[in-house]
Amino acid sequence: MRASRSGRGRGGIAVLKRVFVAPDPELLRLRTSARAVLGIGLAVVVSYLMGHSLTAAVAGGLAALLALFTVGDSSVRRQAVTTGLLPAAGFPVLALAAALHDQPLARDAAFLAVVFCGVYARRWGPRGHALGIFGFMMFFATQFLHAVPDQLPQIYASVALAVVSAALVRFGVWPIERRTPPQAVPAPLPARGLARHTTRQAFQAAVACGLALAVGRLVSDERWYWAVGTTWWIFVNTASRGETLVRGFRRVVGTVTGIAVGLLVAVPLHGAPAPTAVLVALCVFGLFYSAGPSYSWMIFFVTVMAGLLYGLLGVLHPGLLTLRLEQTAVGALGAALAVAVVLPVTTHTATDAWIQRALLCVRHCAADAARRLAGDEAADPAPRAAELELLLGRVRVSLAPLLHPISPLRARKGRARQVMAALDDCARQVRGLAAVAADPDASHDARLTAACQRVEAAVQSLVAPGAPAESSAAALAGAPHHPGAERALAHLHDLEAALASLAAPLRGHLRAPYAEA
Repeated sequence: MRASRSGRGRGGIAVLKRVFVAPDPELLRLRTSARAVLGIGLAVVVSYLMGHSLTAAVAGGLAALLALFTVGDSSVRRQAVTTGLLPAAGFPVLALAAALHDQPLARDAAFLAVVFCGVYARRWGPRGHALGIFGFMMFFATQFLHAVPDQLPQIYASVALAVVSAALVRFGVWPIERRTPPQAVPAPLPARGLARHTTRQAFQAAVACGLALAVGRLVSDERWYWAVGTTWWIFVNTASRGETLVRGFRRVVGTVTGIAVGLLVAVPLHGAPAPTAVLVALCVFGLFYSAGPSYSWMIFFVTVMAGLLYGLLGVLHPGLLTLRLEQTAVGALGAALAVAVVLPVTTHTATDAWIQRALLCVRHCAADAARRLAGDEAADPAPRAAELELLLGRVRVSLAPLLHPISPLRARKGRARQVMAALDDCARQVRGLAAVAADPDASHDARLTAACQRVEAAVQSLVAPGAPAESSAAALAGAPHHPGAERALAHLHDLEAALASLAAPLRGHLRAPYAEA
């Protein structure tokens, strides 16, 4: 009994460490979180000084949060343009939602149309992603705040000032991205029509939100929008059925723990302004700081913050938090049903595509390294090695549903671990090979040609079994053995072994290598 309790305690500490002691290179998460508190705080203060109502101030704070949280373009200039476009996406939606406030059927239809368009817009990359989220959240905020047309001018002013405040802090006062470029992301998998992920997900999200809306209204005719909001955010940054199901589970876990804390903290405060403001600021910091390492912790902070805001609005009570949990469960169930039956993308399908891209990247890196060692200064394997790291990050995300504790597929979980371990080994050898190729003392060796050709053949057998191997390695001269060539050969041999170890888990006897989940 004592050992069991000790194990649970250690498990809880491990979860906390994963979030708050997780690696934070250059303190980027810490600085981004602190900047978010500053930017959102400035937006709220400006709204207060302008004499705006509490409703408008909350809308402005949300707009500033979204401007700092969702805009993730690849350059500072593109980030600034996207930030400037946020009101163009949000203002028409605000007007539509307020105008339909007293027309439930028309309002619900409009909300689902906004859901579809917001998800569909993700095909245009980070900018479409940010604008889609902002548009959806402006419709959601209108329901949350019960905004009506007469309040629109003040809400417009508050949202516009909030976006300006967030931009001032992000691009002027604390321009973190100018010294630390945004993390690169791999290009999306190419597809057309219904094969395109964003198109499929737009239909899935619209159906899921429709189910959540219908059931949510049966649970509560006033707070139904929480179910729709839950469903929407479950679909953000997911690419397969398994990822969506795990995201829904984590959403419920974060909501349950957030409600528990809300009962202990937010309810007793009764909306007292000063302590509520401090706690909201802490929640904002926690939300940004935990977003990368743990989705559950991020939702925990969102849930606590929502309870505190309800306290400010004077409507918080224990029953409301219980209703929040019920609506979250409804939203998670709607998402689960939709991804199971509406144009489903299995974990296997998504993972297989990313693994094939990673393997082809390994092949190109080996060929570039061989040409560089043969004296071709134009060949450089380093960019390929960096691309491989990004692709493996995407493979990890895609395999996460199988490796999650709630996955019952033990055999496929073991194979997923084998795949990930072998790919990580490939990445280590590719990094070492790139480092050797960059060494000016490294030389060419005739044995490198044969080793590179074996690597390419190994990749070919994995991505296209039965197809004739096509070698892109340069023919290398037969110079004497050199230390650089010896190191390159060692990496190539280990890379060949890692690729060979992938054959069993990728072409096992089970129907799917990873999961039909």
